[in-house]
Formats: sequence, C-alpha cells, structure tokens
Amino acid sequence: MKTDIEKALAKIEFENREDNRFHTPYDKEIEFYQTIKMGNVEEAMQLLRPFNSDGMGVLSEDKLRNLKYHLIISIAFITRYCIEGGMEMEEAYNRSDIYIRRLDGFTKEEEIESLHMELVEAYAKRMRSIRKKTMYSKAIILCLEYIYANLHTKITLEVLAEQAKLSPTYLSKLFHKEVGVSVSQYITQKRIEAAEKMLRYTEFSSAEIANCLCFCSESHFIATFKRYVKVTPREYREQQFRTK
Repeated sequence: MKTDIEKALAKIEFENREDNRFHTPYDKEIEFYQTIKMGNVEEAMQLLRPFNSDGMGVLSEDKLRNLKYHLIISIAFITRYCIEGGMEMEEAYNRSDIYIRRLDGFTKEEEIESLHMELVEAYAKRMRSIRKKTMYSKAIILCLEYIYANLHTKITLEVLAEQAKLSPTYLSKLFHKEVGVSVSQYITQKRIEAAEKMLRYTEFSSAEIANCLCFCSESHFIATFKRYVKVTPREYREQQFRTK
C-alpha cells in the first residue's frame, strides 16, 4: 500500500511540474481563512478565488465532483477557523451541514461557485458580528457552548459549574459579570430565540415547541414568549407569514 502511494505521489509531482501546475501557497490559504475568522468581509471576498483557477488540485477527473470536493474541504476549514474565532461550535457545524447538503444536489458548476461566494460572505459577516461582542473567558465559553447544544434539556447552574470546573456560586457571579445577565435569564433568552426560529421555519405547534425547548408547560412558554417578544407565538407566526 505504501509503495502504491509513493508511486502515485511521484507520478502526480512529475505531471504537475510538466504542466507547470502547483497548489496555492500555504500562506495565501491561511491568509484567506484568517480574514473570515476575523470578520473582514470585504478582504475575504477580495481573496476569494474560483475553484477553477490555477492552484486548485485535481481531486477527481469528474469536473463537477472535483469542485464539490474542493468546496467541502473549504467549508471544513472555514468552520474550524470560525470556531477558533469564537463562533459556537454547534452553530458552526450546523452551518457547515446545511451548506454541504445544499451542495450535494447541485448539477452545475455555476451553482457551486455561487454557493462558495455566498457562504464565505455569510461566515465572515457572522464572525464580524461575533467579534463586536465581548470576548468571554474559557469557563464562560464552555457554558455558552453547553447551553447552545442542550436547550432541549433541563440545564442547571450545577451542571454548568461542572462543565466549567468552577463552584456554582463563583460561576453565577462570573457569568453575570461577563454576559450581563444571570444564567437563567440567558438560557431563557436562547430558548426564546430558538422558538422564534421554529415558529418561522417549521410547522411545530406551541405545545410541541414548549416540550422541545424544555418549558414546563405550553402556557408557561406562551407567557414567557410574550414577555420577551411582546406578542404570543401564534401572533408572531402570523406576522412572519404576512411578511414572506
């Protein structure tokens, strides 16, 4: 197996030299991903290179499949750079999954290039928004990640303290200091934000959303939603429907 790989490596190196075809310099790739991580939207779009340009390797003899492979690799790198830059891990991976699923059904090269431009701009804009917010300590980041991934379960201060390896009392004070609200308030805010998305993009009923997001009852969910959003879930869904 090793011999086969070495033979293939020697062959492709020879062919690339003969055709004067080389990969994009490593430092240029790093610069591109760093601009996205830092939220530099305009610079990221300037550095964006089409997949059919010089410097792109041949991952498949099928041209369409080759472009798809390159975009999947690019999405993977962008996702990890954004996580390093402060994007919540689940959000980053969920965005990645959505783009790759869209890519899977494409049959035209133009669709792939268009998606490439779209996702680079979207990730960069999201990172710009994230970087405008306060940077949190590692303990708080761990808590925020846990909350994001577990909105469907009961989340207690004790559980978060265990994640952060701090005492509940100290974590409570630290969380309020860095985030600006109490742990329970933050969790409720995030559940309401998730509920808004479910009301906009799904057909789940209020009872189903309440159960999914771990509210103690449908009536509690409706009252809490109205307190934060100023309208009931039903009114909110109707408003969203009218604006589409």
